[in-house]
Parts: sequence; structure tokens; C-alpha cells
Amino acid sequence: QGQLVESGGGSVQPGGSLRLSCAATKNPTRMPCMAWYRQTPGHEREAVAVIDSDGTANYADSVKGRFTISKDNADNLSLEMNGLKPEDSAMYYCAGDRRRCTLINGSPSMVYVGWSYWGQGTQVTVSS
Repeated sequence: QGQLVESGGGSVQPGGSLRLSCAATKNPTRMPCMAWYRQTPGHEREAVAVIDSDGTANYADSVKGRFTISKDNADNLSLEMNGLKPEDSAMYYCAGDRRRCTLINGSPSMVYVGWSYWGQGTQVTVSS
């Protein structure tokens, strides 16, 4: 735990954009499968986007067409967020696993729970 560090959060108006980043801090173990989650007070953490080592990605319905997940060969993870809405406000966390993503119908699973590593989170606030 604690191998990942997120950055890029902040406050933005509705319709605005933010780019979140996540990097490994020490002794980086390869993480073929990585993901972004978000959580608001009183709610469970939910998967936003998941990406496998071959670039195959999957998204929550609420962010499809607005968010884009990407990772490079050094397992640096990004989340480009456009058209932000107030309901996107949350603490955003990145997660990584030593194994390839579990696939469901050819897409990375959005319900995987065995993540090897988590970051501490970065806050995103969308308000006018």
C-alpha cells in the first residue's frame, strides 16, 4: 500500500477540465492493470475507469465520452476529465495491480476488488 501518489486535483467550474496524474513512488512493481476510483462522503468508492497493459479501457457510464484514462510504459497513469459536472466532485484515487486486468466481455472489469496498491487521493471539486 501507499506506492502511488496522485496529483492534479483542484476546483473547477462546471464544464471545465482537469487532468489527474498518478505515479509510483518507490521500488515500482509493474502494474499491468490500473484504475481510477472516486469516493464522496457517506458513499462507497466507485470505479471511474480501468485500463489494461494493452491499452484496453473501460469506463463508468456516468463518465463515458467525457473522461479518458491513459498509462505509459512506466505505469504513470492519467485521467483527462472534460465537461466536468458538480456530481463529479469527489476524492479521486488511483489503484494498481501486479496482474493483468480481469476481463468481462473483453473489457477490464469495473468490479475488481483485489488491487495491490492504492494512492492517498486527490480532491476534485466542481462548482460555480
